[in-house]
Amino acid sequence: MARSRIAVLYDEWDEEAAEKAETASRAGRKRPRRKRGEPTEDIQEVFEALKKGGHNPFYAVLDGTVESLLALAHLEADLIFNLTESYRGDDTKDTNIAAYLDLLGRRYTGAGPEALYLAQDKPLAKKIFSFHGIATPYFATVFRGRLEHAQDIRFPLIVKPAREDGSIGIEFSAVVNSIKELMERIDALHVSFDSPVLLEEYVEGREIYVAILGNDKPEALPVVELDLSNLPDGTPKIAGTEVKWDKDTDIYRKTKPFFPDIDDETVEKIRSTAVAAFQALKLRDYGRIDIRLDREGKPHVLEVNPNPYLLPKAEFSLAAKKSGRCYADLINEIVELAQVRYRGAVLTA
Repeated sequence: MARSRIAVLYDEWDEEAAEKAETASRAGRKRPRRKRGEPTEDIQEVFEALKKGGHNPFYAVLDGTVESLLALAHLEADLIFNLTESYRGDDTKDTNIAAYLDLLGRRYTGAGPEALYLAQDKPLAKKIFSFHGIATPYFATVFRGRLEHAQDIRFPLIVKPAREDGSIGIEFSAVVNSIKELMERIDALHVSFDSPVLLEEYVEGREIYVAILGNDKPEALPVVELDLSNLPDGTPKIAGTEVKWDKDTDIYRKTKPFFPDIDDETVEKIRSTAVAAFQALKLRDYGRIDIRLDREGKPHVLEVNPNPYLLPKAEFSLAAKKSGRCYADLINEIVELAQVRYRGAVLTA
């Protein structure tokens, strides 16, 4: 692989300004986001892996200012490793960042704006899955009293924001079993997010994550399962904010990923379903597909995650390691996939 000058692009912002904006319009968010300061661990790990791969990496930051956008326009790099998750703390704007890079004619890793948008709009993504024959839980959407095709939907339901990721807005209370609970949950999400709400039939089963690498022939890496068996009795077996982000709790510490013992036929169904979902939403280079495996062994796609976390201990990296790739191999393979996608026309440093 030719030595390249690679910008490791990430986002940060002024905390006071972000807090004011969040208080005004997105009060329900709980997911941690990057403040001003040193690059976080995942960003640093990618940087070091690129160095090990023989590249010349450097950091580039979008801090929510016009000046940082102008600096990005004048950036001299052969490739941008896109690790941005938000713009000025708003994680619905990752689509805009990718579109801006396209407008500038920049080469970058991971999903383009179309895939980011499709993955973020969960109801639209589920309609695409249904068109392609990809199993996904039956659903409806509601916003300010307007309900879409809910005539056959059945309790229990999981009720969550229609356009969020990272389990934002999904707590254990998201699973409801009655009209009263449903209406209370819808009202709470409307107050917190002021956006459409997704009502999805709750599938009792196992939480499965499938890492995908590739473009023309995407490869599904070894299947990872999230252990939800230690959740308190009566608690829905879901990967909500308590599981994903409450690091100082027993619930967080006891729900760890592992490699499950699943028969080969079911594993093949899971992996083929994940690849189909990856392709249906037009992801590029790498992605993670979240699947619920029901009691009959049928995989149901819950959502698709473009540009997932690349921390060495995250599910994606664990799957890559299980497949025989060390962390540096994984990061530099993503670079190579992006370079080949741009027809290999990269300048050497």
